[in-house]
Amino acid sequence: MVTMLTPKPKRIQEFKLPTGVLSAALSEDQDCVACACIDGVYLLKLDSGELKKLYQHGSYVSSIEWLSSEVIVSAGYDGDLCWFDVTKQEEIRRVHAHQFWSWDMALSSDRKRIATVTGQYIAGGYKYEPQSEREPSLCILDAISGKKLHELPHVPSVQAVAISPDNRLVSAANLMGEVRVYELGSGELVKQWTTSDFTSWGIIKSHSYLGGVFSMRFTPESDAVLLAGMGPMRDPMAGNGKQLWQKWSLSPESPELLDQTHEGQAGEGLMEALAVEASLPFFVMGGRLRGGDWNAAFFDLASGDRLTTLKTGYRITDARFHRGGDHFLLAGATSQGGLKKQGGFRDYGRVELYETVAEEPKE
Repeated sequence: MVTMLTPKPKRIQEFKLPTGVLSAALSEDQDCVACACIDGVYLLKLDSGELKKLYQHGSYVSSIEWLSSEVIVSAGYDGDLCWFDVTKQEEIRRVHAHQFWSWDMALSSDRKRIATVTGQYIAGGYKYEPQSEREPSLCILDAISGKKLHELPHVPSVQAVAISPDNRLVSAANLMGEVRVYELGSGELVKQWTTSDFTSWGIIKSHSYLGGVFSMRFTPESDAVLLAGMGPMRDPMAGNGKQLWQKWSLSPESPELLDQTHEGQAGEGLMEALAVEASLPFFVMGGRLRGGDWNAAFFDLASGDRLTTLKTGYRITDARFHRGGDHFLLAGATSQGGLKKQGGFRDYGRVELYETVAEEPKE
């Protein structure tokens, strides 16, 4: 019999930022958070709460990672990747990776490769299937020089990307639930499959496909991928689909669906964030709450059982474990609300830090 550890998260810090946070990454020393926000990149110091705006993209900043203890790299809806030296407070380089948005970006664990994905959904036929891509949907770059190494095909729009912990594979998933897995070094396609469970056809307010895979992570052994998004919706424009994750095997045979959100363990809402930590037997999924009583939950990696839930009161866009899994971070945005009396919107970005206390169940 396998004993499952039950996480008991405890919130220890909460921070408000001027605009919504779309991605957040912890520094090597775990003392600072680089925040990719709607209006630019901010540096948040956890001990003091000091917040400083570092620089901007030409549009929303969608993803951010620490390349070293001094350098961060960010991606935005302007299609650019920006390298920035936090110590010197200066930009190192910008690379125009895409003509359209960078939906998501991933950094390899050895910090040698960056993967970024793009694509715009435009109906291409009477069945409203997507048009062919106007540019390669997946771009692999050298993380140090910024040189493009591979530009790989997919079906737009491609909204999620992940690199395996062993730095061997890169996986990308799109609006239609199609997943492609490439060798990171050679760019060779090694796996490909489609799950229709994350995509819905809108007929109530518009004729279009909606949804797709919004986040993905490899398991610690690099032998399976977790996908997150939203299940089929009665009304896609209302976002009333099931809070959904799936786990797919990457065995030498054809990809196989191993598990997914268990019946009765989910409400409604788009799931946009996944967090996996090598030392932990569970993962976190978070996103928006449309109906139900949680928008973040812990799930056992082996059994798929839901272990613990959180109701944060805001949309979660990113989730990260840190300090070896002893803590985890959630980031996102709440409603803008009305204007302040002195003008401007209220601070609606959120970053929260939790302790991850795992307990064995009592007999």
